[in-house]
Amino acid sequence: MYWVNESVFYHIYPLGFAGAPRINDGKLEYRLDKVIDFIPHLKEMNVNAVYFGPVFMSTTHGYDTNDYYNIDNRLGDNESFAKICKALHDNGIKVVLDGVFNHVGRGFWAFEDVRRNLQSSPYCSWFQNLNFGGSSPWGDPFWYEGWEGNYDLVKLNLRHPDVKKHIFDAVAMWMDKFGIDGLRLDVAYCMDQDFLRELKHFCKSRDNQFWLMGEIIHGDYTRLANPDLLDSCTNYECYKGIYSSHNDHNYFEIAHSLNRQFANGGIYHNIYTYNFVDNHDVNRLASTVKESENLKNCFSVMYFMPGVPSVYYGSEWGIQGQKSRTEYDSPLRPCVNVSDIQDNSLYRHICRLGAVRRKYKSLKYGSFNNTVIKNEQLVFRRQFEDETIYIALNLSGNDFELGFNTDGGCRLYDVFDGKTQYDINGNYVNISIPAHGTRVLVLTNGAAPEYPDETESAAVPEETSEAQVKAEEQTPAADERKPLPAVGTPGKYRHFKGGEYEFICLAKDSETSEELVIYKALYGDKAIWARPSAIFYQYVNVDGKEVPRFEKID
Repeated sequence: MYWVNESVFYHIYPLGFAGAPRINDGKLEYRLDKVIDFIPHLKEMNVNAVYFGPVFMSTTHGYDTNDYYNIDNRLGDNESFAKICKALHDNGIKVVLDGVFNHVGRGFWAFEDVRRNLQSSPYCSWFQNLNFGGSSPWGDPFWYEGWEGNYDLVKLNLRHPDVKKHIFDAVAMWMDKFGIDGLRLDVAYCMDQDFLRELKHFCKSRDNQFWLMGEIIHGDYTRLANPDLLDSCTNYECYKGIYSSHNDHNYFEIAHSLNRQFANGGIYHNIYTYNFVDNHDVNRLASTVKESENLKNCFSVMYFMPGVPSVYYGSEWGIQGQKSRTEYDSPLRPCVNVSDIQDNSLYRHICRLGAVRRKYKSLKYGSFNNTVIKNEQLVFRRQFEDETIYIALNLSGNDFELGFNTDGGCRLYDVFDGKTQYDINGNYVNISIPAHGTRVLVLTNGAAPEYPDETESAAVPEETSEAQVKAEEQTPAADERKPLPAVGTPGKYRHFKGGEYEFICLAKDSETSEELVIYKALYGDKAIWARPSAIFYQYVNVDGKEVPRFEKID
């Protein structure tokens, strides 16, 4: 799937993200519209695909669907969601929805008909193992199968032709009205495979680029991710391996999984897995990793390993959250607004990861091989056609020097920091990896590679900018903030991390007509940058204080 290979996903759990009440109160509120306000943020992160968790009518958490044909009233309505999807598509961002087809809620219209009419209902056969030989745990005068013993989630009979038609017609409506580009199949690991096979044929016959990804928590991924069923699946093995190897200072763990899955002859080398470091069902990465300094390298592994990376909303600036039975997992699914975004060093790191991945084909399509494995250091190679890149990681608190054999070449350039290079002698190179650091080393025959066209994070060393941020004066409260200049005001500007730039002009993106600020670094490499004006003229949150992203200084 070409567009998936080129993607960076952003995962939103809509009901939490939007701050909807836990129990559906029946009131129509357009809470999800604020996704549109996040589009500049997504573009700065180089995100070009959004996966929305459940958006259709439900009683509580969204996975208890009551109506496949209407958006949950707590989020908006079909018209408002169509506008959201159009805004995302207009900005080059694909849309993938959660397909919750294994089960429905007790409020699903057909199940309510069974409860009212009992044996007389024409929908009794729509539900798995429904019979009138006993009573349900909810006191119904009939029995039915619940998903994994949860009887608020009524398992559908996915072999019934009317059930399949109802679901397929809904998917067709989503494709036509919202223009969706794919589905994530909830609990795909326990779904009827004949249903998945028919669903794939139905979707691909309408759009051969439509993407189907299934939730698989354990077991053999090829059971479902194969040419007959689904295109991809959740990579829970590497999710666990990433945080665990950093917590235990043992890169052998994730290196083993990566080799087992993706090396030449690896069991999943033909599957473009959906990779993540946290999601709506598991603890936030910032609450899982013991040393916060290693958060960046966790994301580095996820972005540069084979497969498509996905960032769970808020984790890009280090939101914390742990599962709680008493709070219905709400700590994992908080409400966030644009004003909550923190432009901290983790966020800058993730923006840079996206820019580098976008630039190099080997990071999207390349083969995988481990090169050096130590407890606290890992080097692996991605290779595609004539492009070779080595990813070097160090999770220790000290800089570390190591050497390894290369595939020829005369020099390695670090395109992540944009300045470091190493000479190769006799196909052997010695490198130094910063403490808790990542290097992305492009193999060349001497000429410097093209560096990713990204924001000033490439030109301002992170360690310098952190010190500058900490040294800044206390910023006034929001109502006393320094005013932003009018869009397009000429002059010199200072970025909140310290870099100084000169405004050149305003421009329009030829594809989207988005207004861009063109500006030039006054020092260093004097690079010329382009950034959406909505982001250039914007306040950012730095350690709880709101400051202009760019302050006019003359």
